[in-house]
Amino acid sequence: MIEAIGFTILGFVIMELTGWAIHKYLMHGPLWMIHKTHHEHSNSFFELNDLFSLLFGSIAVLLIFLGVGEFDYRFWMGVGISIYGMLYFFLHDVLIHRRVKWLDRPKSGFLKGILKAHQAHHHSVRKEGAVSFGLFWVPKKYFKHRER
Repeated sequence: MIEAIGFTILGFVIMELTGWAIHKYLMHGPLWMIHKTHHEHSNSFFELNDLFSLLFGSIAVLLIFLGVGEFDYRFWMGVGISIYGMLYFFLHDVLIHRRVKWLDRPKSGFLKGILKAHQAHHHSVRKEGAVSFGLFWVPKKYFKHRER
């Protein structure tokens, strides 16, 4: 059981780290033509950028499928990636961008810091000049309170 928990956490952490690198070096690099749809205003529910979610979700499904027979490391890493994907959807699409209007934007705490970091990321509508490429791992400065 400890091994399953460890591989689940590993899948989650690997997704955040690789997601950060893919976002910074590929999405804001050679794959900008796809990702820029996320930085532009749109009245459509779907963006071309959503293809990245399908890709990452497919990797999770493949790992789960390959590991389900023996419930080996592949299964649990796929579960970790899936948990990451569900939390990503909740934080990014529901709380931050409000693509699904289930809840209001966060007003305090950890979620407010994540929101601030993501807003800083979207301050640039160009491929260059963006900051804060992770979802959970963001610079500490976004969690500091401003005194008025």
